[in-house]
Amino acid sequence: MTTANTITLARIALIPAFMIFVYLDFPSSNWIALFFFSIASLTDGIDGYIARKYNQVTNFGKFIDPLADKLLVTAAILIFVEQGRMPAVMAILILSREFIVTSLRVVAISQGKVIAAALSGKIKTVTQIICIIIMLTPFASIVFLGVSLNDIAAWVMTIVTLYSGYDYLKNGAHFISGEIAGNQS
Repeated sequence: MTTANTITLARIALIPAFMIFVYLDFPSSNWIALFFFSIASLTDGIDGYIARKYNQVTNFGKFIDPLADKLLVTAAILIFVEQGRMPAVMAILILSREFIVTSLRVVAISQGKVIAAALSGKIKTVTQIICIIIMLTPFASIVFLGVSLNDIAAWVMTIVTLYSGYDYLKNGAHFISGEIAGNQS
């Protein structure tokens, strides 16, 4: 097991700790949950850096790293929906983007191609992490012009995620367009 993959697995292991402290009800529990989420988020950049710098890129890492990111973000989003801090429709849109892009990558792989992470995907990930961190803090209840910082963060996360999904579909539609056209004849 490479160091990079070990760090990625540690990120996955931090998800239950994050969730437990979200649900515990004592004065510092939300700050501890925020700490676990933040540490898990930071490991995403660290494991990728180590994998590239020390030639530790593996097929397992290519599989588990994006899965770890999606699990962490999905856990936070579902908690926000459950708490009534994010509409379910936003969660569905964000999660749909993840399923669509992952499926597009699977189709590309079946054709011997790889869809590399796009800049919009990297911006999406950073935006999601920042917005979730904001939503986990007490500052989320601050109101600007009648709109809470929580709601602004949820909207920003949703819009950036949808744009990223559009970008991937626009640039990767050729992987599925021939299959669609072929099935219609």
